Amino acid sequence: MSARDLSVLFSVILIVAMLVIPFPPMLLSILIIINISLALIVLLTTMNMQEPLQFSIFPSLLLLLTLFRLGLNISTTRSILSTGDAGKVVETFGSFVVGGNVLVGLVVFLILIIIQFVVITKGAERVSEVAARFTLDAMPGKQMSIDADLNAGMLTESEARNRREKVAREADFYGAMDGASKFVKGDAIAGIIIVIINIIFGIIIGMLQQGMSIQESASHFTLLTVGDGIVSQIPALLISTATGIVVTRAASNGNLGSDITEQLFAFPAMLYVTAGTIFLLGLFTPIGVLLTGPIAGLLALGAYLMSKNKQDQEEIEEVLEEQAEVEEMKSPESVIHLLQMDAIEFEFGYGLIPLADANQGGDLLDRIVMIRRQLALELGLVIPVVRIRDNIALNPNEYRLKIKGNEVAKGELLLDHYLAMSPTPDDDPIEGIETIEPSFGLPAKWISEAEKDQAEMLGYTVVDPASVVSTHITEKIRQNTHELLGRQETKQLIDHLKESYPVLVDEVTPNPLAVGDIQKVLAKLLKEKVSIRNLVTIFETLADYGKLTTDTDLLTEYVRQALARQITAQYARENESLKVVTCSGRVEKVIADSVQQTEHGNYLSLDPESSESVIQSVAREIEQLSLRQETPVLLCSPPIRMYVKQLLERYFPELPVLSYNELEANVEVQSIGVVDI
Repeated sequence: MSARDLSVLFSVILIVAMLVIPFPPMLLSILIIINISLALIVLLTTMNMQEPLQFSIFPSLLLLLTLFRLGLNISTTRSILSTGDAGKVVETFGSFVVGGNVLVGLVVFLILIIIQFVVITKGAERVSEVAARFTLDAMPGKQMSIDADLNAGMLTESEARNRREKVAREADFYGAMDGASKFVKGDAIAGIIIVIINIIFGIIIGMLQQGMSIQESASHFTLLTVGDGIVSQIPALLISTATGIVVTRAASNGNLGSDITEQLFAFPAMLYVTAGTIFLLGLFTPIGVLLTGPIAGLLALGAYLMSKNKQDQEEIEEVLEEQAEVEEMKSPESVIHLLQMDAIEFEFGYGLIPLADANQGGDLLDRIVMIRRQLALELGLVIPVVRIRDNIALNPNEYRLKIKGNEVAKGELLLDHYLAMSPTPDDDPIEGIETIEPSFGLPAKWISEAEKDQAEMLGYTVVDPASVVSTHITEKIRQNTHELLGRQETKQLIDHLKESYPVLVDEVTPNPLAVGDIQKVLAKLLKEKVSIRNLVTIFETLADYGKLTTDTDLLTEYVRQALARQITAQYARENESLKVVTCSGRVEKVIADSVQQTEHGNYLSLDPESSESVIQSVAREIEQLSLRQETPVLLCSPPIRMYVKQLLERYFPELPVLSYNELEANVEVQSIGVVDI
């Protein structure tokens, strides 16, 4: 145990000893000076902290200091009543500070008590109660905000954990301060009672035991009692003030002194107004200009000096900024920042500014936060922050979405209209502006708000502009998530997994698979709309097969088979058979025979006539399914699945290609078409 710990334990034992053991007057004087010193230290500490949690021990310290002060009161009371002497400090406060006048001393003591009990302690107690209540009420909202920032990728796991701990500590602190403020209130009441007891019993003891007259006894013991009361109430007042500062202190970048000087004198012109008011007060009242004039002059001088200093500071900052800009332009690295490219950018014309402006009721920013959260839960990837900006080069109602600097989507919106899609395109009685729904390419119309109710009654799907653009953004990001997953993002996913599964991660990377190999596997899964959220299963599979091969195409196929339950749930509806288009034996044999094996991996080398024949056959089957309003799924054998996907990807990017091993055994499969050549 360190010397610091022993000193704290000794202090607590000393407090207990004061309650039962008589102390000599000299030792009491030393302890009284220590009490005043501790109160000053606490007060100055609270004035220099930037937020309450920097002094989180204050509630417990307040209890110990209150107990110490009450122990001193008991010891001095015992000494006054038994020997008529409580030390030099008490005597000095009773004679020198109040001039030896008992009535003056009593008045000073009562004023101190009133200030502490009625003003400071009562206010601090009320602020503590309100702060504790509001802090506890705000906890769920703060926790949800932290979770939202974490899911949106704005916080790391460690940062989120620290913020959660801080929220919990704040709630505990304000709850403790709510109770600790009661100590200060009780201390003030105890001070009043102790003084009354000292005076009454001091007069009785002086008359009965020490042979004093009633005047001598009252004068002697009342003077000592008042001195004792004042010497104990001064540190109590300091501690009460410190309590008020702690519970009313808001977090800032500076201490109380710097905040007061910066904020109180932030507007020098107001000092001129104050100076003029004080001068007029002396001019038009009996107070006199001789008294108010110097004060008004000092205020005016201070205002002038602060205004001049503020102006000089602004000029210096402008010069420094200009010099910095010139130096930056001269430096060879001045264009480096221009090379920075945002992963996702959303640009819009000036006519669509209300969509993103919260002051005009726009909620696009909130929608994009929810999009990132939704895609993180759906795909298992933290989508980068979407950079939103207006672009005067675009048409007023036009917008476009860029991924890594390349445009992937664009469209136009009419803010005062709704997008309506008819359930029966051939029968479209609603009048409106013809257009195409941007996310799925469906025919639609922009209709006015007056026609909205009628369209909904006719079964139309009616969508507001904000929903149109947010759906478009969601679909385009979902289609291009594989481009957003680089090595750095993969490393972040690996580090997050390693926190819970260190052994599994160590078995996969850096040997036998590098981060780049894992990134290729995950990107291939995302490209085919397979969620990578189940990283544990993915890494278990990579650990099993990574020692056998480093071919990322084969590893991806193994992972897909391990995720069979997830893939099955993605395409098969519950209690319904999965309707698929299968490949004929002839097609499977032709593709299998056309696979070429090289040192750098396998690839499909199918002759042009066979390729065209397979593509045309797939196109016919998809057309037939679309007429029947069926979602097409192509099913083939595991060895050729990835080659079939490579062949059809350019022509049918949205067509899911599955293998038999990627479907659960209990799923009923119904073939409603065959691809043949």
